[in-house]
Amino acid sequence: LPPRHMDSVVQILDALESQGGFPGTIPALARALGVCSTPGCRAVLGEPPAIPQTPPTLTPEQWQLLTDLLRHDPAAPERGAVLAPDGSTVALGPLLTGLEVGLRRGAEGSWNPLPTLQPPLDPLYAVTVAEALGTSFLLARHPTALGPGGCWDDVEDPQNYTLTGPPSLFPDAVANGAMDGVVLGAHLAREATPLAELLRGYYGTGNSSGMGRPPSSYRRRDFKVLAGLDKLEKEVMAMLEVLRDLPPTRELLEDVGPEEAAAVARRAARGFTQRYVECPPIVPRCMWGARPYRGTPRLLTLPLGSVFIHHTLEPSAPCRTFRACARAMRSIQRFHQDTRAWDDIGYSFLVGSDGYLYQGRGWHWVGAHTKGYNTKGFGVGYVGDFSAALPEPDALALVRDELLPCAVHSGRILWNYTLYGHRQLGHTDCPGNALFQEIQTWPGFQ
Repeated sequence: LPPRHMDSVVQILDALESQGGFPGTIPALARALGVCSTPGCRAVLGEPPAIPQTPPTLTPEQWQLLTDLLRHDPAAPERGAVLAPDGSTVALGPLLTGLEVGLRRGAEGSWNPLPTLQPPLDPLYAVTVAEALGTSFLLARHPTALGPGGCWDDVEDPQNYTLTGPPSLFPDAVANGAMDGVVLGAHLAREATPLAELLRGYYGTGNSSGMGRPPSSYRRRDFKVLAGLDKLEKEVMAMLEVLRDLPPTRELLEDVGPEEAAAVARRAARGFTQRYVECPPIVPRCMWGARPYRGTPRLLTLPLGSVFIHHTLEPSAPCRTFRACARAMRSIQRFHQDTRAWDDIGYSFLVGSDGYLYQGRGWHWVGAHTKGYNTKGFGVGYVGDFSAALPEPDALALVRDELLPCAVHSGRILWNYTLYGHRQLGHTDCPGNALFQEIQTWPGFQ
């Protein structure tokens, strides 16, 4: 089968749109194949149409891939996910339902207006994020109502995606698909665009992925603009009340009073916002192709009191795409393991200029970044040489405004942590004059 990659999806949409048809053809096909098979989504978008014959413009392999991806498996929602060029994994269900709401709200939506439900809810949030999020928190009597992330077997030819922790109804791939569904659905409501063209531009598929950061790497920022914490809480609450009246889900809520439902909505909105909006996305080791740690890692005792800022010097150029950053990570790990004879890449995290952090030794393993201080703090390295020039403003904000506050909230560093440049603790020019001058303005610098 073609790779489970966003490129494959865009090629399929291109072929379907070349057939003509009306704007809702693709969303209707998606619902026929199993997208939007939950009670809340059906209440908003309607019952699914009958499954059609194989469209003449698709190859049998493309049709097989599409039916595999869109068949809803409530126990494993991540099965309907694909790898995007920015290295993120995106569930197609919430993405496609968001696109349908956008089309039906837009100028061309008169063919199928959206219903008004009681209590009133926003259809765009209902079908992308509110039902899945509310249901996950309603059913989760333990903390795993969100996540986990996962790993693809091969980033060049992704076929199998494996979760890296206990499953939930709302894994990271669903969160990405939901945020993209909201962002792109809102776009379509304003401005009609062919879907293949819209997704190609947003994800940077095909030849456009060499152009630097695609818009999808800004999904958290763009979602935050559209959906603050209060809006999200309100939409989850409204969806829970709609589910209370639907026959398939009535039983789920019969012992849940209005106050408890409100508490679930609040917890769900707060949990989602902390994990997916306030905290930065971190690319796990499996996704950049890390070699195994040599030997047995020593564990850190959290929370730590310090953060040490570095630059890599080599590679000297910032990396602006997932592919370039993954290559830089492998090269740094090779240098640290083979030339320096360390057990692993030394840094806790590295910062790309592609909108992502990359996991080195991560939150739990003692690093090899700041001699004499490796058990006392995390080493965060910027990919590039920042002696004369600064990292891009987005890359600075990723650490200053997202990683550090997130590490405090999650109990990984102390609230009164101290921040240092590497040169303050060793004989080195690291993290470069320009970057060192910049971090002196950051909270916690000493």
